[in-house]
Amino acid sequence: MNIAIWIITGLLALAFIGAGIMKVAQPRAKLAASGMAWTNDYSDAGVKLVGLAELLGGLGLILPAVTGIAPILVPIAAAALTVIMIGAVVWHVRAGDGAKETMPSVILGILALVVAITRFGPWAF
Repeated sequence: MNIAIWIITGLLALAFIGAGIMKVAQPRAKLAASGMAWTNDYSDAGVKLVGLAELLGGLGLILPAVTGIAPILVPIAAAALTVIMIGAVVWHVRAGDGAKETMPSVILGILALVVAITRFGPWAF
């Protein structure tokens, strides 16, 4: 079970770190042009804040456990990423997006929730 959770955690970390770097490093207009329509509803600073939260959350999924420094931060990061993905799903639903656009956020949110629950629970480090 622990190996499966580590695999899920690693994949989630890669996804969120990559998405966070992209949002922090690229201008909002470029993100919107690449298909991220939600960026039109937020300021440049708001988009960068979401990117920073995803980047830090992704790092928080791995670094505390690997370094042994405050491993309680792993499930906290996973829970915070779950909240971010709930917000993403709400945005997609309100925008009238279909399943194709909404499902990645749903899947990432569910996986983050699984990591949060298992790392808080009896399978914790």
